[in-house]
Amino acid sequence: MESLIKFVQDEFVTKKDFPEFSSGDTITVFYEIREGEKTRTQFFRGVVIQVKGTGLTKTFTIRKMSGTVGVERIFPINMPALQKVEINKKGSVRRKRIYYFRGLTGKKARIKDRAI
Repeated sequence: MESLIKFVQDEFVTKKDFPEFSSGDTITVFYEIREGEKTRTQFFRGVVIQVKGTGLTKTFTIRKMSGTVGVERIFPINMPALQKVEINKKGSVRRKRIYYFRGLTGKKARIKDRAI
């Protein structure tokens, strides 16, 4: 059964090449939005809170502050509407899933830059 799923994924699902990023990085995701018959590109810039899954089922969660309200969005890495991912800053964190970041505000919510 597992080999059948792998065969279907290899044959029919198109793989996209995005840069490697991890939790703590600040990235910008460009994705396509359809409104009726029109399509436009919108971007979402924020801090990666988690990267979950492997292979084609991989997802990542981004959090940004919109005014005083925190907004999170989960993107599947294989979503057809995803156009490109840009890495703005590399962050240095000790954990893979930084859920504690949700409760931080002000200067405590800063993440140190990682040397590349």
